[in-house]
Amino acid sequence: MKLFPHGHATHPQWIMAAGLVLAQIRALMALPEYASAPTLGLIYITDHYASHAREILDHLSAELPEVTDWSGTVGIGVAANNAEYIDEPALSVMLCELPSDQYRVFSGVAPLSASLGFEPFTALVHADPQTPDLADLVAELAGATGSGYLFGGLTSSRTRAVQFAVGGNGNVRGQGAATGVFSGGLSGVAFGEGVRLVSRVTQGCQPVAPERTITAAEDNVLISLDGEPALDVLLRDLGVNLEKPREALEVVRRTLVGLSSPGEQAVRRAGNFGADVVVRHIIGLDPARRGVAIAERPSVGQRAAFCQRNAEAARADLIRICAEIREELEPEELAESTAAALAASHLDSAPHPARRIAGAIYVSCTGRGGPHFGAPSAELQILRRALGDVPLVGFFAGGEIARHHIYGYTGVLTVFTGVEAGV
Repeated sequence: MKLFPHGHATHPQWIMAAGLVLAQIRALMALPEYASAPTLGLIYITDHYASHAREILDHLSAELPEVTDWSGTVGIGVAANNAEYIDEPALSVMLCELPSDQYRVFSGVAPLSASLGFEPFTALVHADPQTPDLADLVAELAGATGSGYLFGGLTSSRTRAVQFAVGGNGNVRGQGAATGVFSGGLSGVAFGEGVRLVSRVTQGCQPVAPERTITAAEDNVLISLDGEPALDVLLRDLGVNLEKPREALEVVRRTLVGLSSPGEQAVRRAGNFGADVVVRHIIGLDPARRGVAIAERPSVGQRAAFCQRNAEAARADLIRICAEIREELEPEELAESTAAALAASHLDSAPHPARRIAGAIYVSCTGRGGPHFGAPSAELQILRRALGDVPLVGFFAGGEIARHHIYGYTGVLTVFTGVEAGV
């Protein structure tokens, strides 16, 4: 599988940024190791360009007529190989060469269920966070795929929350004269079983106390944990008390809660959260009921652990998922020549074919990025050092999607590794 052409740029004028991106893409398409006949384009823009979304899409479609399908969204930041653009006008584009019978672009006006004869195995999803019953819609979409696995994120924008969804002749079948630029609902790309993907979730928070079982809850309030009042447990775990309210509230404001269900992997041996944990904010205390209000409706029987954001833990976990992906892609026993080539290659050089990564999509939380990792583009630089110089696009989301969950403070990394013929 050939590498996916990609490009990224920042400029106050979107037309100039688009020109720089097109120049990068065309230069790569002329190289033998890059795909020369891509049909699916992934486009991510920062919210500085949101009002020009339709113009950007029309321009790229006209300049790249061979690309018949487009998908993407807007974020307060976008990601590229080794670089992030946060709070500045920018766009990041990658062109994928995949068999036309192995993917479908979908949106609210052209749902996946309308793709007759196509069996989705997994899907890249972009979603408007203001969509009613969003968690249920995500779970329903996951259930409609063969693997039950989704990846993607929630649009983040201080202006227009737009999504791109274009298929075939410039419009998704069934959407009539729609422009391909949408607001609200879900959109994305569903992939058939023949498109080989590897995806991992990296957590950004670390538990500061043991896991406990939720033994009573009402609406969004944790009432008791392991039979004890939840507020008493929280204060004890954090080592504070309400006799010193200012000090206690300062610590509570930095604290979140990680939720998981029975049978799911909650905490790994290293003491970090596993991929099954979803992190939610603490939004209030209820002294009358000795409860803790959170930004979720917890269920009795779920497990909860109080946690805090931790940059070192986030960095180590990001490196971990990259290592897991490389281990999955590299055969356990390499030929002597291949092993020598891998050993001799520099981390910043182009990936060896043994790694088989044609392109990557990285969706990170708006609360991560350089500000959390300590330097501009530090998060993306970790990815490059760990994976090599692979094509990569993505955005900074208001919530990350993986499997049937909507996460917070996480990163979702997905790599394209090949296409299986005859599936």
